[in-house]
Amino acid sequence: MTAIPEPIALSASRSKDPIWLAGPGLLYLALFLILPAAALMWLSFNDNAGHLTLDGYRQMFTAGIYVKVLINTFRIAAETTAACLVFGYPVAFWLAHMPERRRRWIILLVLLPFWMSALLKNFAWMVLLSRRGVVSQLASLIGYKGPIDLLYGHGAVIFAMAHTMLPLAIMTMLPTLLNIDGRLSRAAHTLGATSGQAFWRIYFPQSMPGVAAAGLLVFIGALGFFITPALLGSPRETVIGQLLITQVQQLLNWQLAGCIAVMLLTVTLVVCLVYDRLFGISAISGERAEPKPRAVARRIGYGVLAVLAAVTDLIDRVLTACFGGRRGWLLSIFGSLVVITLLLPVLFFPPMAFSSATFLQFPPPGFSLRWMQTYFTSDIWTGATIRSFAIALVTAALATTFAGVAAFGVARTKSRMGSGAFLIFLLPMIIPNIVTAVALFYLFAHVGLIATDIGIALGHTVTAMPVVFIIILTAFKNYDWRLDQAAGTLGASRRQTVQKVTVPMVIGSIVAAFLFAFLHSFEELTISLFVGGGVKQTLPKQMWDDILLQVTPTLAAASVVVLSVVVVVFLIAESTRRR
Repeated sequence: MTAIPEPIALSASRSKDPIWLAGPGLLYLALFLILPAAALMWLSFNDNAGHLTLDGYRQMFTAGIYVKVLINTFRIAAETTAACLVFGYPVAFWLAHMPERRRRWIILLVLLPFWMSALLKNFAWMVLLSRRGVVSQLASLIGYKGPIDLLYGHGAVIFAMAHTMLPLAIMTMLPTLLNIDGRLSRAAHTLGATSGQAFWRIYFPQSMPGVAAAGLLVFIGALGFFITPALLGSPRETVIGQLLITQVQQLLNWQLAGCIAVMLLTVTLVVCLVYDRLFGISAISGERAEPKPRAVARRIGYGVLAVLAAVTDLIDRVLTACFGGRRGWLLSIFGSLVVITLLLPVLFFPPMAFSSATFLQFPPPGFSLRWMQTYFTSDIWTGATIRSFAIALVTAALATTFAGVAAFGVARTKSRMGSGAFLIFLLPMIIPNIVTAVALFYLFAHVGLIATDIGIALGHTVTAMPVVFIIILTAFKNYDWRLDQAAGTLGASRRQTVQKVTVPMVIGSIVAAFLFAFLHSFEELTISLFVGGGVKQTLPKQMWDDILLQVTPTLAAASVVVLSVVVVVFLIAESTRRR
């Protein structure tokens, strides 16, 4: 019997394995991420004469200020991670147990502030938490006397950083919670388990890969934060990112900057290795991974869970006595309050942009178009906006091309190199953004790309590729490849199959990835701050300068423009991705 030909079937030979499609993206990351980061690390072992030395590390560890800032950075990152997990897990649990249609709308509300830049959110908190802000005004209405000073302290920094990273934590945990079989908990109740035991001994252990993935991403992201401590913190909240900016832009001390970068990378890689050992790094993308704890860790974990189960049962009895058997509304109230808090910065921008006041205040004393007119008639502001649009379009095109082709290759490969390619494409998400920016600044300074639009676009492409890669890879992994086989049996060539079957079926995810890459670039500040060289002003960089030099309602007008772009692009991306 003659076998049916399958033109699009993968050949067993390596030359036909589609993993080669990841090659251009891997080469791009090698040139603009791995090699610059390695060069920056090498600088830490060289003095100005090019001789090998450890003087930079001696200076870093013997000077009390550097050790203090290192410890402070790790402490702030750990506290931010803990806050995101504590507040994010109940919200993810709430979303996982609500009807699909309602969950989709709530997810949109959670994701909207996530795609709004940290710069804008922190700017909003500066206004809302100031001595004349909304919180102080509400306190005065209820009889509190004296100003409330909520800014420029440790609490404000942790709150604002957790507010920025919380949507990431929620959306990282949610896929794992959705995949948990609820019948297991019901079976535990049938066998006599209490509510606390069923949750902590059955449900929670199955959610641990998602919880750990959320903790990993939040912790790594928080290590590279510098915007929030700079705007909302005091000198006591100085973090590594601020030291890097000072060493590079003001002191030009590349050796010490390299030492600081090495320290950040070392801590990040150690955390990633521990996570990979326990859960598998692929769990970051939402894949199921079986935890692999050792016997000692397992016994300690079971002991902690037993204590938590007992405490939960005690709380459950108290709530039952107070509210009766129906207590689901408590979780709904908690989740709703968290979502409203996430949306607060989004809601407070428009009124301030149309204020008649000469300074930023909420609520505004009157309505005026003065500041919107100032924004649209200013060559500086409109020029920065147009430049941001152009750079974002180039970034989205590059990131979608490199990461999209690579995602296809990784999804279809049968080679072990697929897991290595997957990890490399996640590197820009794993390496702190501040380190990437400094490494690119060092590279581009040698090739003449500092203060150029193409340099900023190349840098933005590096940091946008992980999100694009994961979105498109997820689409390909959920794709039914039997459709391609059917097209092959009907005589379609491989090229025709890709063009007329594969791409049309995943085009929604590709367009969504493109738009999310656009948003990432449009609001990115860190790379623009370094690679732009203070000459090429993107809109976030112009807003950053305005916050540092002169805070006027023109800044609120620019924020409304950014917010409008984010909302429109975000809604289009989500609509396209669902279709």
